[in-house]
Amino acid sequence: MRGIDYETRQLSKLAPRGYFVGLHIRFAAPLLTLQTYSREWTDHYTDSAYALRDPMIAWGFSTTGAKRWSEMGIPDPFGILEDAARYGLKYGVAVSCGPISSRTIAGAARSDREYDDDEIRQIEQIITKLHDATEPPESLTKAQQEALRCIAAGDRHAAAAAKLNISESALKARLNSARQRLLARTTAEAIQRAKDYRLL
Repeated sequence: MRGIDYETRQLSKLAPRGYFVGLHIRFAAPLLTLQTYSREWTDHYTDSAYALRDPMIAWGFSTTGAKRWSEMGIPDPFGILEDAARYGLKYGVAVSCGPISSRTIAGAARSDREYDDDEIRQIEQIITKLHDATEPPESLTKAQQEALRCIAAGDRHAAAAAKLNISESALKARLNSARQRLLARTTAEAIQRAKDYRLL
């Protein structure tokens, strides 16, 4: 997670009005999201069901690269970009990377001016690094799966260790390795990611 934390700190500096990153979009939903847009805009965006109509998302599924919002050339019949400007997201850049089967789409915003070309390059590099760093693992070890399954079923550490016929410290080591592999901070997050990735 340290690399991800560093990249998101850099992204925050480049996106004073916030950002949204939908990582590895599969089956119409991202496997992981990172975002710092204001609560007011996020609530308004969600309540208005804008995700289904957002020109930035449409652009992101149709191509890869980076582009200023003002230059996307995608119809915005619902006035989403105009609406975003009322919430302080006046200027932005969209980034899209990865294969269509696991696409990452991101937006970064500011209120004072358009992004210059160098800033756009930096943002695109950060999003690409985040995409690569969060590539879902193809599998977990049998030991990692067993440990996660026990905890997911509600077993406490002692009970899970006894069930697997291992020590509690061995169980904790398996859970820790699963968290690292899944880029999760907590065991609960690791369990959810493993389910999302269809590894459990």
